[in-house]
Amino acid sequence: MVRGFPVESLQEAPDRQSGGQAHSKDAGKPRSARRPRRYPSMRILVHDYAGHPFQVQLSRALAARGHEVLHLYSGSISTPQAMLDPRPDDPPEFQSRAITLDRQVAKYDHLKRYAQELAYAKLLETAAAAYRPNVVICSNTPIDVVARLARFCRRASVPWINWLQDLHSIAIERYFGRKVPLLGPLVSFHYARKEGRLLRAARFVVAISEGFLPAIERLSGTRDNIELIENWAPLDQISPRPRDNAWARAQGLESKFCFLYSGTLGLKHNPERLAELAQHFAGDDDVRVVVVSEGKGSDYLSAAKERLGLDNLVLLPWQPFEDLPNVLGTADVLLALLEPDASALSVPSKVMSNLAAGRPQLLAVPGENLAAQTVAKAEAGLVAAPDDGATWLRHATCLRNDAGLRRELGENAWAYAEKTFDIDRIADRFEDLMAYSLS
Repeated sequence: MVRGFPVESLQEAPDRQSGGQAHSKDAGKPRSARRPRRYPSMRILVHDYAGHPFQVQLSRALAARGHEVLHLYSGSISTPQAMLDPRPDDPPEFQSRAITLDRQVAKYDHLKRYAQELAYAKLLETAAAAYRPNVVICSNTPIDVVARLARFCRRASVPWINWLQDLHSIAIERYFGRKVPLLGPLVSFHYARKEGRLLRAARFVVAISEGFLPAIERLSGTRDNIELIENWAPLDQISPRPRDNAWARAQGLESKFCFLYSGTLGLKHNPERLAELAQHFAGDDDVRVVVVSEGKGSDYLSAAKERLGLDNLVLLPWQPFEDLPNVLGTADVLLALLEPDASALSVPSKVMSNLAAGRPQLLAVPGENLAAQTVAKAEAGLVAAPDDGATWLRHATCLRNDAGLRRELGENAWAYAEKTFDIDRIADRFEDLMAYSLS
């Protein structure tokens, strides 16, 4: 709760247009119709470094209300990205543009990555200055890039909202502080102070989980500018699809039982759990463990597949976003991972997409993490602790053998997504924050 500015929680807020409850029977339908504008037109810059689906859905929803919106993202990172190019049904007020470096970001070479992020930050500042927004939303962005954008906002007297998807300084401390003697603690201290200053400088900090609040307060010294808005999935793009679909047939998976993981496999995830799953079902010829990813985690699984002879482990590169609904629809069970150290600084957004796909989930995620709590609240899957391999495999066996349970969990998943992921109410929340920032 921001002092003097009561804003209802996402789950509990009444629909401001109809006065009804949170549930919307049209939640999964395209939002081509223009919404009534609740505030004077704003010129909004939304920066989402990762280019994820729900952030650009928010930008399109705000533009549909008559606000001028420029959506910027990185065109040089290796990660699954949304449908960011212009679409025929986009409102004329919406623009989307990639900021591209001369080569792909060196994700695992920290010195090169640091230099590239500084170069990216300069390009972002130039783009922001040329656009001349009167309010900025920044999401999913490295600390050094946020700092440059915040500097632009301070000099131009533009309020900005820090839409906090990850606590980067904590991740840096846990990686460098432990693995790099002497220098590591200095780097960690520098970024903790820097992130704390940025949290204080933002007009609002949008946290995606209550679990972030203690760390935000420790870093910034205040909770006065924090609003809680949980992540969601765009139901106009991701919804339940038939198990036998074009993508499944193209991969030869339409008649197989599929445990499926789609998304990043980075330092926050333990790919060994996926290899264990394939080993566990090696004697069941109808089971496939399908992993759609790239990078070090995928490389680990490729080596494990060869070393252990895991013919049932299917490894695929990133797929086009337009195929994602069918990719998720191919699953009998969708998977999500998160290491214990990452629980306080991250919430795997793929869990929200999995809910929208209407499939049961199997998670190896700490119980205190919002993703695990959401799946439990929705009664949409089974959760094991990340270090409890026995429970992970026992839950997997249960889901493999119980079609009725899978059907019930999948129906619960879609019901939760349809009730909760209402983009109009979510846009109301952000519109409130931006209007208040300009008042």
